[in-house]
Amino acid sequence: MLKLSLLSAWLFLAALASPLSAAGDTMDIQLHKAAAANDAAAIVSLIDKGAKIDARNGSGATALLVATHANKVEAARALIEAGADVNAKDNIEDSPYLYAGARGHLEILRLTLANGADLTSINRYGGTALIPASERGHVETVDTLIKAGVDVDHVNRLGWTALIEAVILGDGGPRHVKIVDLLLKAGADADLADNDGVTPLQHARGRGYGEIAALLEKAGAK
Repeated sequence: MLKLSLLSAWLFLAALASPLSAAGDTMDIQLHKAAAANDAAAIVSLIDKGAKIDARNGSGATALLVATHANKVEAARALIEAGADVNAKDNIEDSPYLYAGARGHLEILRLTLANGADLTSINRYGGTALIPASERGHVETVDTLIKAGVDVDHVNRLGWTALIEAVILGDGGPRHVKIVDLLLKAGADADLADNDGVTPLQHARGRGYGEIAALLEKAGAK
């Protein structure tokens, strides 16, 4: 009986101590769930009721980053139109802009670019959005980022440019051939070597990527 009374008293005191914070947390959690579910109407309603648009979850992600992770375009649009920060980074330094670029989520990427994306922002590897987009073979994304003005010769902490990653982490297939062509036509330095002094052309030849090597040679690579 004593144990039951103590438990009842603890639950009563806990309820008194935190009703407001619990309600606030619930609204922010609902916003993240609405983002993951692509529920634009719920997002607008929750923000109108006072949900914090850039509230973070346990991994530091905002609702917009949650929507971007799942490529939920309508949710992302609703959040961006309501003023969500397209550059807000989570605990591992991903932002909606950087993640959309890296994963080839083109519609969301375009929304971020039209609403203040920081083209100089970098991920946890010190790279721009263009570098992982080139690595992963996202041709339209690479084209979009180049046209937006992202530095084609940015070097990340690994000593790699977008051009080098397209060669050494790509598969040498049609998508990566096209990306190398886009980068070179945008003025990427064909001779900019990695930290070991190995050039893109040397990497391409070493992997047997003949089409990529030919493009690099045409661009004057040595």
